[in-house]
Amino acid sequence: MPDFTLPDVRGRLTPERPLDGLTWLRVGGPAEVLFQPADVDDLAAFLKNLPKDVPVFPMGVGSNLIVRDGGIRGVVIRLGRGFNGISIDGDRVTAGAAALDAQVAIRAAKEGRDLTFLRTIPGSIGGAVRMNAGCYGTYVADHLLEVRAVTRAGEVIALTADALNLRYRQSNLPQGAVLIDATFQAPAGDPNALVQRMTNQLAKRDETQPTKDRTAGSTFRNPAGFSSTGQVDDTHELKAWKVIDDAGMRGAMIGGAQMSPKHSNFLVNTGGATAADLEGLGEEVRKKVLQHSGIELHWELIRIGDAAD
Repeated sequence: MPDFTLPDVRGRLTPERPLDGLTWLRVGGPAEVLFQPADVDDLAAFLKNLPKDVPVFPMGVGSNLIVRDGGIRGVVIRLGRGFNGISIDGDRVTAGAAALDAQVAIRAAKEGRDLTFLRTIPGSIGGAVRMNAGCYGTYVADHLLEVRAVTRAGEVIALTADALNLRYRQSNLPQGAVLIDATFQAPAGDPNALVQRMTNQLAKRDETQPTKDRTAGSTFRNPAGFSSTGQVDDTHELKAWKVIDDAGMRGAMIGGAQMSPKHSNFLVNTGGATAADLEGLGEEVRKKVLQHSGIELHWELIRIGDAAD
């Protein structure tokens, strides 16, 4: 049991909850405590009454996450069914932080609203907002109007997109705040055309990325400072995969970790990898790229927790 007092909740509290099964890479130690709140009021009361010195980490579906082998101290908060609703009112699409990006795109398209860029982005809306996720030249910042979050003091606040200072794979959120939903402006489009566009996007993704393997999406940010546009005039010189290739690290391995032979900016757990293997390989890639081209790669994957003892 943790050495701090846990507030009474209506949701679920699980001490020493293994997290490897909750991340796409299937690695990592336990959360000291995992909290799955029942609803917004439950989350707000918990954060208000939790001792202020206990760290809190909001976790989505673990699609871009390396949890280190020693696990995460404090409380990991994972939003579930009470936070995955999707509502559409005219050109406004509001999605709970736990709603999957792909499901938001599909639901919006059925209503003739274009958020198709979300279709191929792994993970949930909370993570997409935090990372200003994007692809094919479109980002969350291009459509986001506002978000709601619960602060560490247990207050529900609304923040405009401008207040988040969204930029390439980054945003500013109050320390310890937990996103609960986001509202997007979605332009009109023909539902059939939107569905076809998403079908084409999926085919292109499956052709170029190791979608059948155990990965967590892009490992490093593009040194160019933007995502692939998907257009014929797209430049590749400062793409992460290109500088990794140039440094001879496509297919490189440490233990069960590998830089994908299909797309060298994807870390793969080929089976039996530890978090230390994956992070160690990523750091070796960063070192080799810096030596070869003088370019410093920055992690896009979130790495959190303690190394194993």
